[in-house]
Amino acid sequence: MSEIVLFACSVVVSGLLLFSSIYFIVMMADLECDYINPIDLCKSLNKYALTDMAVQCVLFLLFVVCSSWIAALIQLPLFVFHCSRILKKNYLFDPTEIFRTLSAYKRVYAVKAVFHVFCFFYFLYRMVAAIAATHPLANKA
Repeated sequence: MSEIVLFACSVVVSGLLLFSSIYFIVMMADLECDYINPIDLCKSLNKYALTDMAVQCVLFLLFVVCSSWIAALIQLPLFVFHCSRILKKNYLFDPTEIFRTLSAYKRVYAVKAVFHVFCFFYFLYRMVAAIAATHPLANKA
C-alpha cells in the first residue's frame, strides 16, 4: 500500500512541477515579447524558483528513503543539477542579466518540462502497476 501512496503523491508532485516549468517558460516568452519588464519577471519567478528546487529535492529524497531505486535514479540528474545551482548561489534570476541569459534559462526549463512529462507518465505507470499487484485477482492466474 505504501508504494501506491508514494507513486500517487509523485504523480501529483510531478504534475505540479510540470506546471511550474511551463509557467516559467511562458513568463520568459512574455519578457521576449515585451509584455512584462525584467524586474517584475524576476520578482515573480524568484518567488517560485527555490520552492521548485526544494520540492524536486524532497521528491528525490522520498524515493531514496522508500528504497525506490529506479525512480531515485531517474530523479538523480535533476537533483544534482539543483544542488549545484544552490551551492553556487545561482538559483535566483537577476533583472540586470536576464536578457543575456534568457535563452539558456528557456532551454533549461524546456528540458525540465520534458523531464517532468516523462516522470509524470513513469510515476503513473508505477502507481497503476502497484495497484494491479495488490488486486486480489492478480495472484489467481
